[in-house]
Amino acid sequence: MDLFDGHCDTVSRCWGRGWRLRSNPGNLDLERGSRFGAWGQFFALFAAREDPGTPGVEAACRGQYAFFQREMAQNGDRMVHCRTGAEAKAAFAAGKGAAFLSVEGAELLGCSLEGLDWAFQAGVRAVNLTWNYANALSGSCMEEPERGLSPQGRAFCRRMGELGMLVDVSHLSDAGFWDVAETVEGPFLATHSNARALCPHPRNLTDEMCRELARRGAVAGINLFRDFLGEGAGVEAVADHIEHFLDLGGAGSVALGGDLDGCGDRLPGGIAGVQDLEIIAEELLRRNYPEELLHAICFDNLMRVVNQVCTM
Repeated sequence: MDLFDGHCDTVSRCWGRGWRLRSNPGNLDLERGSRFGAWGQFFALFAAREDPGTPGVEAACRGQYAFFQREMAQNGDRMVHCRTGAEAKAAFAAGKGAAFLSVEGAELLGCSLEGLDWAFQAGVRAVNLTWNYANALSGSCMEEPERGLSPQGRAFCRRMGELGMLVDVSHLSDAGFWDVAETVEGPFLATHSNARALCPHPRNLTDEMCRELARRGAVAGINLFRDFLGEGAGVEAVADHIEHFLDLGGAGSVALGGDLDGCGDRLPGGIAGVQDLEIIAEELLRRNYPEELLHAICFDNLMRVVNQVCTM
């Protein structure tokens, strides 16, 4: 099985706990991920403002970036930091995983164009405009949900387009989602968001949003956090959310965005970490979905958007 997953919190979790990327007791590490044929993974740099001991979210972002760079240098036999689709293709050809960087919450970049330019030069290729907190760019799904993009937020998105970076609308307010759809010219991402029709949580996407993603050639990654699937959910619920996207025309716009190490122990029954993601494909096969579609969901759809946008 090939895998390209849109979101994990493994870097911030390892940085905070003194773990290593190669092997750790969390949901994802390089040894377990290396079992896949071709493996692409977006690693998020993330810090919440209430985290005890966090030396300011911008400083935490820089610290996690330095940690990530050290880990990539020490584990080049397993995975390499990639900035473009072409670099990912070369990594796969060499039998290595392709690590892409994202930033979860633009407050980690000071919500500034200067911070964004630093992130691009550092190799970040996707940015969540907000986490759960509202910021200078927009309201979030959990705080000031009625507020969309500010003029500063629109300028931030336009600069991302100029740089070849992917705007990530997971955690964003509903109003912010539609402002992004209006502002961004190419495809964008909802890296770890599910279907609100199946689980009525504000973190999830409405059917109208799902249709817009499909219309735009954008991609949503299915989140494995039980709170966004439904309490007590197993792998069947994961497949149900995928099916719902497919029913809305999402054959080219649904992917996986497991939120591993952000979920902790609140993963669906039967899934303990990245090593178990094949179970999702097996459940879809049991439902008679063709292997070509499964490969699109597990790998091709996200790879296509990266190839289209991340070219520099």
